[in-house]
Amino acid sequence: MKIIIMIFTVVLFLHSQSITFDKAVSNPHRIYPNNSSSILSYSTNIKNIKNSIVNISTQEKINNQRVQREFNDPFFEQFFGKQFHRRTPRQQIKRSLGSGVILSKDGYIVTNAHVVKSATKIMVSIGDTDKQYEAKLIGVDIDSDIGVIKIKHNNLKPIKVGSSDHLEVGDVVFAIGNPFGVGQTVTKGIISALNKDRVGINKYENFIQTDASINPGNSGGALVDSRGVLIGINSAIVSRGGGNNGIGFAIPVTMVKNIAQKLIKYGKVTRGYLGVSIKNLNKEVKPLYTKEQGAIIIDVAKGSSAEKYGLQRGDLVYQINNKTIKDANDFMRAIGSHKPNDRVLLYIERDKNNKIINVKLGSKNSPFGISNNKNIFDGAMIKYNKDKNNIQITKIKPNSKADKLGLIVGDIIVQIEAMEIRNYEDIKKATKRYKNKTKRVYIRRGSQIYMIIAK
Repeated sequence: MKIIIMIFTVVLFLHSQSITFDKAVSNPHRIYPNNSSSILSYSTNIKNIKNSIVNISTQEKINNQRVQREFNDPFFEQFFGKQFHRRTPRQQIKRSLGSGVILSKDGYIVTNAHVVKSATKIMVSIGDTDKQYEAKLIGVDIDSDIGVIKIKHNNLKPIKVGSSDHLEVGDVVFAIGNPFGVGQTVTKGIISALNKDRVGINKYENFIQTDASINPGNSGGALVDSRGVLIGINSAIVSRGGGNNGIGFAIPVTMVKNIAQKLIKYGKVTRGYLGVSIKNLNKEVKPLYTKEQGAIIIDVAKGSSAEKYGLQRGDLVYQINNKTIKDANDFMRAIGSHKPNDRVLLYIERDKNNKIINVKLGSKNSPFGISNNKNIFDGAMIKYNKDKNNIQITKIKPNSKADKLGLIVGDIIVQIEAMEIRNYEDIKKATKRYKNKTKRVYIRRGSQIYMIIAK
């Protein structure tokens, strides 16, 4: 009887642990070419855009001052005479290769800023032809790595421009350009990821990631979908040895169109300026807010639009106009997409209350700074600087909490929560008011403001 009960118990246990698999079709239908004489190919779509892609070769004059200094050494004069250093070249010519994409019949071509920004001469050949045209630099935007050049031609074939707003991971894509100077080359892959930032390449990052091979010389070339429609401009690769490792990045065509139009019209890109430094809403700070995402203002520049319209340290910006702000990069892109004097609606959380502030942007290029510092005080000694009327950290105890979190001698405490800190009395009041509470502490290091969380 005991054996029967044990078997019954085991059966019940096994039954209770079972799962139902979501099974795929066991014998899926395969798609083949129509017959044995058919080949699956994208050649027609690629052939249609072959003459919309260009090869770019540049020359840059580099002053050879370091070589001049070395050859001015008396050692060389002893053997070659005092005229030796005068025969050494004062300039060198640096040659580089890249790619570009034709935007208009009359010769406007988009490429990467880093391909053409320093060039003293730019030559362009179309497709696989040998004929070269000298190009004029129209303008570059270093922060987005977009540049525009122009050649004298009135019958070019511009590429069809798509949208990057509805791309999907897994979409088939092709990278077209001039890798290693071997001539026009097409590589195939898929979209591996979207909205990639914090790559450390550009200031405004929102990359399409692809495993289509992108190599040196591909920079500025086209990333197209299976129709042959432009969805991005190839920009960079992640590589240890300089070759392709299956991680390439392209600038989305929506950003490319916006920047290229401004460069063609104005020759430069002038972005709206709010006048704040920001940081991400991380896990240490989240308990202080009701919103789950956004960018925190940690400093407000004197005389800026932010100061004029009453923005404060600690404000969490979670929406700009109709765009949700997930983090600091979203914030930078949203503000940077506007022109000076544009008005924007900032949706902010302050002291767990929501506010909407209508701000008119300024005209200075935005010096945004992002900080990841965290905690303060334990193991840090401070003093009052009478001449400058501030509180400065003068000593950090080794292996203390302050030391481990990267605080350094010279950091200036400027604010704790809503209280500005100028002297010992301010420190005493803030310590008493926020005793045993999690609090935001703002420090100045050099010209930058950082926010840290003290508990």
